[in-house]
Amino acid sequence: MKNRDIFDYYPHMQKIDSDIFSRVLEHTNSYDESRYTSADVAQALKQASQNRLSITHLKALLSPIAESHLESMARISSAITKRYFGNSISIFTPLYLSNFCESKCVYCGFQKGNKIARAKLDEKEIHEEMQIIAKSGLQEIIMLTGEGREYASVEYIARACAIAKEYFKVVGVEIYPMNVDEYAVLHESGCDFVTIFQETYAPKKYARIHIEGEKRIMPYRFDGQERALMAGMRGVGFGALLGIDDFRKDALATALHAHFLQQRYPHAEISISIPRLRPIINNRQIGPKDVSESRLLQVLCAYRMFLPFANITISSRERAGFRDHVLQLGATKVSAGVSVGIGERSAKEKQKDKKGDDQFEISDSRGVGEMIAMLKSQHLQPVMSDSVYVG
Repeated sequence: MKNRDIFDYYPHMQKIDSDIFSRVLEHTNSYDESRYTSADVAQALKQASQNRLSITHLKALLSPIAESHLESMARISSAITKRYFGNSISIFTPLYLSNFCESKCVYCGFQKGNKIARAKLDEKEIHEEMQIIAKSGLQEIIMLTGEGREYASVEYIARACAIAKEYFKVVGVEIYPMNVDEYAVLHESGCDFVTIFQETYAPKKYARIHIEGEKRIMPYRFDGQERALMAGMRGVGFGALLGIDDFRKDALATALHAHFLQQRYPHAEISISIPRLRPIINNRQIGPKDVSESRLLQVLCAYRMFLPFANITISSRERAGFRDHVLQLGATKVSAGVSVGIGERSAKEKQKDKKGDDQFEISDSRGVGEMIAMLKSQHLQPVMSDSVYVG
């Protein structure tokens, strides 16, 4: 059976009137990384220090020649971060609700057909996991599922959001894309943020690695953040899984996706993650092609200079030393006490096996207390929540 075309919507998928997808692809497809010079990068850095960075300047800062200017990029990125965020670093943790998945994506441990222990938290187990997390002092959580409505319905996720609001001030989700009315249900249940990783913005590569399932429909996924904002969400998050394709083009597309959406919805809070590929169960060999730590830092600094007000999250996929370092250079948000399995926290308390297997391997397994101690040792201020609710 021939796979569905990546632009061929399923009947239940909502189309919205938006030109952002085509605008991002136009810039990305025409991006020639080799045409930029050191003079172009120097000019971009000058403009960045004055908060006048254009798309052309962003392209220069993501180019290969900019690698030789990394020290200057980091210095300006750090200054911009201090200007708008001070010494504050937000801390959160993920909670995986289900690892059942109806899509087959070659880089993901949850993919359909991968032989892993599948599980889904019931309402009692969601409470148990959240009680454990809340004891750590965290006030922000992001909940995740596989790409599967059959196992994690809109109603199920909405109930999880309502439960989360009993324990946390800020609730986010990283789930399959939804229609506006479905996001509205989550928002009414207590959800504040929606994060969607586009994985790659290159259509040919996207089609090659998303073999089947709803995630294969590229523009529906791309427009997910806009539909979430249309539903009233406070903010949205973006990310490409760097290393899947040309990381410079994917980084450019991610920044432009966030930028164009911010222009259309100026009230929206924007967050960008910079994850790299990590090994998964049954494929320990995959890794971030061509994306060294210095290149990851280049991307982070370019993001900060182009989107000075955006939160930038550095994932637990990265080693502890690197995460600590970039928190002084542009990152403003960090996860702690991370578990990427199903029911792992309560299982540890009860000294039994976790309910379901992990999505990928993490590199930094530090707990909340360790992360807070590290931040304080660097004279950074841990922030558990940036929200104040007035009754």
